[in-house]
Amino acid sequence: MTFLISWQLYQGRLHPVLAHFSKVTEEQDKALMGPEITLIGRWHDLVSGTGVCIVESDSVEAVTAYALKWNSEMDITVQPVMDDAMAREMGERLSL
Repeated sequence: MTFLISWQLYQGRLHPVLAHFSKVTEEQDKALMGPEITLIGRWHDLVSGTGVCIVESDSVEAVTAYALKWNSEMDITVQPVMDDAMAREMGERLSL
């Protein structure tokens, strides 16, 4: 499954969170996500304190656990998403 994770840092938390995140190595980041999550990409809007990432995982529990590691610093939304091919297939099944 593919998930879109978006976040909004809490007021006043941008600089402390950015300072922490900048010290996390790629290996530490992968360990924090765990073996069941593959990061496809992550993008940050540092001015607004928002961002998004796309991850793949067969485990909703693993994705939820990862989000919970950060939710003391930000509001987080996790949404299952699909690509165009999957959406077309779904549309065909629904006989739209």
